[in-house]
Amino acid sequence: MCNCNNNNNEKNCCNNCIMEILQVINVLQNNACPDNCLLSCDRPALGGGASCPICNTRPIMLYTCCGNGTPWAMPVSRSATETTTSNVFRVEKVDGCCCTFRVLTPNTDTTSIYPYVSTNSIFTMDTNCLCSVRCLDDTYVECI
Repeated sequence: MCNCNNNNNEKNCCNNCIMEILQVINVLQNNACPDNCLLSCDRPALGGGASCPICNTRPIMLYTCCGNGTPWAMPVSRSATETTTSNVFRVEKVDGCCCTFRVLTPNTDTTSIYPYVSTNSIFTMDTNCLCSVRCLDDTYVECI
């Protein structure tokens, strides 16, 4: 576990700033609220202002401790032969040191104002392996 050393117990390893941010995002998405102008990852409400009056997702990109600055990417489908990947995710569940994410893909509907669509690809990650989280603009994502 990259964010833990032998002097820490497992409980302390889970108590880090990334885990706190993921928990905040999860609560916000479960209680989606519109309109807030703060720009930080832990701002207290979801919302994109007048151009995005209803938001239910704070899309994020994940960076692992050993990823050399490259965002984590996962397949966009549950198919074992899928080769297309995405590095944009939605927090679905936070449980202890683990977080479950849904893979999002760019929206191909050119008439939509929403940049992402959800996929059926879901994965769980030990958050001790994360070194940073990049928050993207809040948006609406129709979940599967």
